[in-house]
Amino acid sequence: MDAADFRKRLRAWFRRHRRNLPWRRTRAPYAILVSEMMLQQTTVAAVVPYFERWMKRFPSVHELAAAEESEVLALWQGLGYYRRARNLHAAAKKIAGELNGNFPRDYDGLRNLPGIGDYTAQAVRAFAFDQPVPVLDANVIRVVARLFDIRTPVDTAKGLAKVRGKLEELLPSKSGHEFVSAMMELGALVCRAGRPDCLLCPVKNFCAAKQPEKLPVKAPKAPVKERCEHAAWVSDGESILLQQSTAQRWVGLWRLPPLESEPVGGPATELTYSIVRERVTLRVHRASKRALMASAEPRKAFSLRELEQIAIPSPHRRAIAKMLAQPHISNQKK
Repeated sequence: MDAADFRKRLRAWFRRHRRNLPWRRTRAPYAILVSEMMLQQTTVAAVVPYFERWMKRFPSVHELAAAEESEVLALWQGLGYYRRARNLHAAAKKIAGELNGNFPRDYDGLRNLPGIGDYTAQAVRAFAFDQPVPVLDANVIRVVARLFDIRTPVDTAKGLAKVRGKLEELLPSKSGHEFVSAMMELGALVCRAGRPDCLLCPVKNFCAAKQPEKLPVKAPKAPVKERCEHAAWVSDGESILLQQSTAQRWVGLWRLPPLESEPVGGPATELTYSIVRERVTLRVHRASKRALMASAEPRKAFSLRELEQIAIPSPHRRAIAKMLAQPHISNQKK
């Protein structure tokens, strides 16, 4: 493959078709880091309004470092995977304090920030500092696997190493920002998962894939596990009792108090949500305080007005909304 010709054609296409995304209007490493943390396992369309609200409230690493965790989590709620917000907050504290506000530019320095893995470190180097480095997100992996007809599962170490090696062959000597952006945009708009639009591909003459719709190959995944969770609805019609989680998944977030098992009588409402390789059914039961098990986790009754100001996991917020929509939501004050 003529890498220079490939880059020329890709660059020309990108300059005509690139989306006007807010994080593409800046090279500030803090803004780039925020966008990359938000975009992990979340769609671009979902992230845009969160990114804009976040940057308005925390316009610099110093404002974020000085914020209380409760406010950080409240602003993040709805994006899920709250560990990302905590890692971003911790990284801001380290940069603002230990590093005197100086953002690392090198790979090792970025990897030493809390929660920053290989992908995020390379993305910051490319987008903030214009370094020509391999940035392997799902779109780029798919594009490279198809260009070079890579049939080794890309979610294995061997397969990912092949993709990285081929991507490095395509890298320019400079202007990493534009090249990586163009590769990602190609995967998002043309070389899509399952249904590539090959007729519109600006680099189709370079593609070796015979059946691109079947690439990339991935190793078989474990089956999705089904699980039930039971939670209590303790309300007087004006306030709702919540419990602050200390468990790893939702640490620091306020949720409906958990119940050990399903009470007699069935749930007042239920919903399902997915997390990693699990499909969880959340069942909410009307209860009194006396029915709750003893717990070291703090509990507090919040007024309906206060609910918007606290961080609540999305499934529990949806469950609360469903309960509030019912005609009779209160319990006796006991």
